[in-house]
Amino acid sequence: MRIAMIGAGNVGSALARAWSSAGHQIVFAVPDAFDSKYARLLADTGAIAIRTVPAAVADADVIALAVPWDAVPAVIEACGDLSGKIILDVTNPLVMGADGLELAIGFTTSGAEEVARMAPAARVFKSMNQVGFEVMDKASGYAVPPVMFVAGDETAGKARIIELVSSIGFEAIDAGPLRQARLLEAMAMLWIDQATRRGMPLTHAFALLKRNPDDDR
Repeated sequence: MRIAMIGAGNVGSALARAWSSAGHQIVFAVPDAFDSKYARLLADTGAIAIRTVPAAVADADVIALAVPWDAVPAVIEACGDLSGKIILDVTNPLVMGADGLELAIGFTTSGAEEVARMAPAARVFKSMNQVGFEVMDKASGYAVPPVMFVAGDETAGKARIIELVSSIGFEAIDAGPLRQARLLEAMAMLWIDQATRRGMPLTHAFALLKRNPDDDR
């Protein structure tokens, strides 16, 4: 697949490396494609090009949104016409609270649902938000595949996202409609809390274990 990666930070770069290694084509979407700070991006990630946001999303099969939460509205506006486009929302709606990072919204909405409101003509899905970037390009290195849930409302687009997630070593699980992103973003907050307050290494990930039905007989 051809993926427009919006976001060239740790998350965007890790996902670009992972998907490039899996045979997908990555085009980074940045404000200024000629900025020298992106000079090593292609060599470091295996991406095929660096373009402006509108140019990158124009022929993309999937648009991966991997920017800080407060940058999302401007990025969506910069994309232009998103009619029928698949957006994979990798963001988490984080703010700094009295005790550190916390979710800005939840319970009655989610970051992904807000993205869908900003881009009503697009097909929005939530995934790849439930671990840190240290895991994203190394999922195949675990004894048990890390689990990664996918939420979204449209069947064909969800199948593409599940394919993308699976292709880099995760066990992709359908979490249901987009409103379930409220659960996935809370799950991300649990990962963050474990990593920043409970001493869990940044390489930790969640796994889904299934008991053999024969053991219940």
